[in-house]
Amino acid sequence: MSSSATSPLAQATGTGTHRSRTAVIALCWGLVLLDGIDTFIYGSVLPKMLGGHSLGLTPDTAGTIGSYANFGMLLGTILAGMASNWIGRRVTVFTSVVIFTLATLGTGWSQSSGQFGFFRFVCGFGLGALLPIAISYGMEFTSRGRRALATGVIMTAHQTGGALAPLIALWLVDDHGWRWAFLASAIPALILLPVAVKLLPESPTNLLTRGRRADAQALAADYGTELAEPKANRGDKLDALKNLFRGGQWSTTLCFWLTSFAGLLLVYGVGQWLPKIMVDLGYDTGDSLLFSTFLNVGGICGMLIAGRTADRIGPRKVVIAWFVLTAVFVYLMGVEMSVGLLYAVVFFAGLLLFSGQTMVYATVGTHHNDEDRPTAIGWVSGMGRFGAIFGPWIGGALIEAGNADIGFTMYACAALFGALMMTAAALTIKTRTAARV
Repeated sequence: MSSSATSPLAQATGTGTHRSRTAVIALCWGLVLLDGIDTFIYGSVLPKMLGGHSLGLTPDTAGTIGSYANFGMLLGTILAGMASNWIGRRVTVFTSVVIFTLATLGTGWSQSSGQFGFFRFVCGFGLGALLPIAISYGMEFTSRGRRALATGVIMTAHQTGGALAPLIALWLVDDHGWRWAFLASAIPALILLPVAVKLLPESPTNLLTRGRRADAQALAADYGTELAEPKANRGDKLDALKNLFRGGQWSTTLCFWLTSFAGLLLVYGVGQWLPKIMVDLGYDTGDSLLFSTFLNVGGICGMLIAGRTADRIGPRKVVIAWFVLTAVFVYLMGVEMSVGLLYAVVFFAGLLLFSGQTMVYATVGTHHNDEDRPTAIGWVSGMGRFGAIFGPWIGGALIEAGNADIGFTMYACAALFGALMMTAAALTIKTRTAARV
């Protein structure tokens, strides 16, 4: 008899023997890493851009540009889930990566704030389109009962990108300027995308719903995945969207959307403005950027902890508990304390903040079937993008008004609102289930 430790990646796929499934999760992880770098590089270079008045940016205009990117994400997430059902998930994934990579290059070459804002909007569209499809891939190519962990594993890539972005800024911005940080952020996609094109399979469920039964069955057998029969009315291209509102489902959907609004307000508000707020509160630039790295390293740990916990007790309970604790630690980030203690507070805030929002996606993903999942996750992420737009904007407005210290209190209130909305979602599900008995 022997025993050995298994990696989170192997645990997420459900077995170490299905190498092909592990490879799918790994490819999704790599693509989401690109997403994370390109998402967080903007916040990492902002202090230097604002300090040097690059492109005429002010805190207010910088917050507005951050909102442009998130509005692009809103459109990308909403359209991607439905588009993937029509044209295939592979094509949707690859198109999104090409879009945000070219837009990141364009951001680095921008000569005016208008061009800069335009390319951040386009970049956001591509970034937003990738996430719901990558999460859906992870859930489909994973054993049932480990889907929250698979979601968490894939989203560790987003936080790894968030941890790398400040390091890229520290490495390049002082000596070479902010433009090189954007250009360097696009380089990994040029390496990984050809590998993904060669190795990433189509979704068996997607093939089945598009009438390619033999291909779907062969692919499912090859990867050892379950393949459920599609619904009889699969010819309706908007059926997945309609299912979010049928049979009293609208109340749960609305609560999911409002939870995501609060979560993404936190993720993008804190993620974008943490370095600048810390500078305004009196910390030096080096510490302020490293706070972002600690925040995202905490996020990486949180994804694995939250994923394992959610598979045991249910993702809804994790979301509620995580958001309440996030409120505590985000509030503490604005309290005066020693730098060493603040690093610990920021780490735990990141551990809870990012994984709390990720478990919103896991909650929605496990609540819906394979066919509806990309659309459901796309729309919950898309509606949440209103929070992602509002979060950076309000942070910029507070800093412009000299009220940076209020920012963390506001973000803590958003976390409590998210916990309340997920509690309401749980009650609507319980009420609907009781009515059917």
